[in-house]
Amino acid sequence: MEISEKFTNRLIHETSPYLLQHAHNPVDWYAWGDEAFERARAEDKPVLVSIGYSACHWCHVMEHESFEDETTAAIQNEHFINIKVDMEERPDVDQIYMNFVQLTTGRGGWPMNVFLTPEKLPFFGGTYFPPAPRYGMPSWQQILTSIAEAYRERRDELQKSAVEMVGELRRMSIVESATGTLSTEMLDAAFTSFTRTFDATNGGFGGAPKFPAAMSLEFLLRYHHRTANKLALSIVTHSLDKMAGGGIYDQLGGGFHRYAVDAIWLVPHFEKMLYDNAQLIRVYLHAYQVLTSLKNPVAIAPGSDMAAQFYKRVAIETLEYVRREMLDESGGFYSTQDADSEGVEGKFFVWTPEEVDEILGEAEAEEFCAFYDVTPEGNFEGESILNIKNPVTAIDGAPGSDNLPTADASEQAGRLRASREMLFANREKRIKPFRDEKILTAWNGLMLAAFADAAGVLGDDAYLEIAKNNADFIGRELQHEGKLMRTWKDGNAKLNGYIEDYANVADGLIVLFQASGNMDYLSEARRLADLMITEFWDEENGGFFFTSNDHEELVVRNKDFYDNATPSGNSVAADVMLRLAKLTGDERYERFAVTVLRLSASQIRRHPQGFGRALSSLEFYLSKTKEIVVIGPRGNALERVVLGRYSPDAVVLLSENGEGDIPLLKDKSMIDGKAAVYICEGFVCKRPLIEVDDLAPELG
Repeated sequence: MEISEKFTNRLIHETSPYLLQHAHNPVDWYAWGDEAFERARAEDKPVLVSIGYSACHWCHVMEHESFEDETTAAIQNEHFINIKVDMEERPDVDQIYMNFVQLTTGRGGWPMNVFLTPEKLPFFGGTYFPPAPRYGMPSWQQILTSIAEAYRERRDELQKSAVEMVGELRRMSIVESATGTLSTEMLDAAFTSFTRTFDATNGGFGGAPKFPAAMSLEFLLRYHHRTANKLALSIVTHSLDKMAGGGIYDQLGGGFHRYAVDAIWLVPHFEKMLYDNAQLIRVYLHAYQVLTSLKNPVAIAPGSDMAAQFYKRVAIETLEYVRREMLDESGGFYSTQDADSEGVEGKFFVWTPEEVDEILGEAEAEEFCAFYDVTPEGNFEGESILNIKNPVTAIDGAPGSDNLPTADASEQAGRLRASREMLFANREKRIKPFRDEKILTAWNGLMLAAFADAAGVLGDDAYLEIAKNNADFIGRELQHEGKLMRTWKDGNAKLNGYIEDYANVADGLIVLFQASGNMDYLSEARRLADLMITEFWDEENGGFFFTSNDHEELVVRNKDFYDNATPSGNSVAADVMLRLAKLTGDERYERFAVTVLRLSASQIRRHPQGFGRALSSLEFYLSKTKEIVVIGPRGNALERVVLGRYSPDAVVLLSENGEGDIPLLKDKSMIDGKAAVYICEGFVCKRPLIEVDDLAPELG
């Protein structure tokens, strides 16, 4: 039986799942666009811009409490022109008004509600507002009536304030001249800063809430690679252990939740984001590589072999989660999975001892519950989030527990693995959290890099095919007249791509090129890099603007250097340009990268935790980099060694016959019919190597 909706607004014509969630609100919503602002000018009304995303728990709460309420909606419709924005589709709009809210209130978040003049100038904003006054917060209806009254009676005052605030936002977007000195002292100072904020007990950085700082951990792996600093590696391994053993990791289905609301990684905010999992896959893969290649593993990282296998398992389980849940048949990756199912946060993921006992039987249930902390009292609202408690040994490539016998660990590991599989199969019958099936270009670039990296590190051709299919999808569906689009759903691509879209796709293509040897991927990465320069580069002050030259005009044209939950477009662009310079011999790319890093330098010194990806790019720039060329049939033993090795200070080029028009391939061929490796620095190469035993020492 079809259920007729009482209200339907303009959002019904949108493709964003977040906007469609509001399509039957009694609020007269518009999507962001000229039509709404033209009406605001014609009716002389202020504009309410409400920004969120589909996996945002408090966005759902505010919708239910206020936007679905007819009385509240009547106030909004009478006094305002109302615009709904999906911040994942329109990060340009979100970025401007988030800066305003943070500047005026000292904090930000979603849902974000900002009031504008018809000229798009912000004059008041905040985040979540309750339906009734509580905790010292006014109700949403009080906010609406107060703003409407102020706009009627103190228009000049609000207009003046808005103009002043936009001036401040424009000043915020101006970065210092590109004169910062780039040196390893910056990297040492950043490392020291990370050691100060490191949580030596629980892993990660700082206290609650605690986010999986993938970019910071990646920097520390690179720092360890260059300096052999043991503390840098131990910070990474301790953090990876704690995260993968905690409730933030889905112990049955793989994949990481967004963040932990506590300091011990136990209780997550249950949504799963594509970008988090893309970045964490690579950190776990790289930690696996590092531990398997240590010259003296016992002295440097006791238990490193077992830990390495654990990290490999976590990476594979997360890759498999993405393949199972987040991969569209077209080749693109979906954006998010919600925190809620059946209207309850976390319901899909939690267990009781009775549920476990019913599925596993008494003996296996007792063992499983002891290992994964399932108790009658629970650890989350009376139920239990699976996590590995009291890790002291390793079972099944994972931390073990004091509560379990250690004899015959392999049999126990087999039982736990079988129990996980049975519980997972049963969990699949539950109602799953909502999935946002829009496909975002930047986030697909991140996951493209993850699958391509995994293909190389693990020697898995299935992962390589997924990466290739994704690259084909981006080229086929997310481009218009040679330029990238931001988002795709149900066969429709729309919105101009941002710098992060171009940079992340180019980065993913470079990783795919290094794993496959297909020159087409390098050519496309180079084409996108050239478009970044022509469409986004600030000729006057340097750096890449967030929006392209042909983007709609907003009140501020920002440049973003800060690596937040996702890396900034400037940080990734710098990395891309540096690697293209090494792969192609075109030094022009390096000049753009160095300018970006110099523009970031003073901010990196003040707050290194906010520049994890930029620090990784800086590590590459300041390291003694190598160019590694493998000539021979795909899958040869030398190639496997090169791709399996952690070499963040190198670029890799695979070629079956040495043919190609880039300098690195000149005069390179197999030796006496055998595959050969050429290790070069600054395009000056050592003698070719044809034996695996000779290769490993040269890779460092």
